[in-house]
Amino acid sequence: MPDPGPQITEIAPDIYRISGFVSEFNLQFNHFLVKDEEPLLFHTGLKAMFPLVLEGVRQVIDPSKISWISFSHLEADECGALPEWLQVAARATPVCSLLGAMVNRDFTGNIREARGMQDGEVLSTGNHRFEFLRTAQLPHGWDAGLLYEQATGTLLCSDLFHQNGACEPIAESDIVERARASLTEYEGGILADYVPYSGRTDRAMRRLAALRPHTLAAMHGSTFVGDGERALLDLNEVLRDIFGEP
Repeated sequence: MPDPGPQITEIAPDIYRISGFVSEFNLQFNHFLVKDEEPLLFHTGLKAMFPLVLEGVRQVIDPSKISWISFSHLEADECGALPEWLQVAARATPVCSLLGAMVNRDFTGNIREARGMQDGEVLSTGNHRFEFLRTAQLPHGWDAGLLYEQATGTLLCSDLFHQNGACEPIAESDIVERARASLTEYEGGILADYVPYSGRTDRAMRRLAALRPHTLAAMHGSTFVGDGERALLDLNEVLRDIFGEP
């Protein structure tokens, strides 16, 4: 169970990080709310964290006004509370990859059909435009994808830049070595092979870096603000070192 109370931080104009820390796992779980004409929630969170995330959203907007609920891939912390959110936000549409909408239909469509997005397709929430990036197996899952907000240069990057511990909301110094330490900690245990690495991974990471994002909104740990291109290229080397073939 999460420690009490959500931590809310505006990481970019009208983009809020709603974070809960679970001391049992020594891990933050971050959810991102876009306050706009058609509000978007990226990551529903675990079912057990639904009350915390709901409270956090309520401090920014009326939760019933959420129009879009998105996530990278099918996983409990990505979309475990999707049914609860679809009950609260009666007009909201789930958004994921085209493949995700197809193969996870029994999960995403049990209340409302998901909108499956093709690579490069853009979702407008009003003032913000989110480009959908198909990233199969990155960070993991063949249905994986990420959202890139074009005006603010914000990449909602799911499990990339995973950092253990109770991290500061925003970091302007390097978080790559912190991510390296966290991922190295997982090797040899049940969380080994966290990110499957291949030539496809390298191409996907370089494509993300070419966007030159300013803000990297990580699901676990600090949001990084700074040279996102350099950070993604450096993280690519870390992933290769840890998860690549020897």
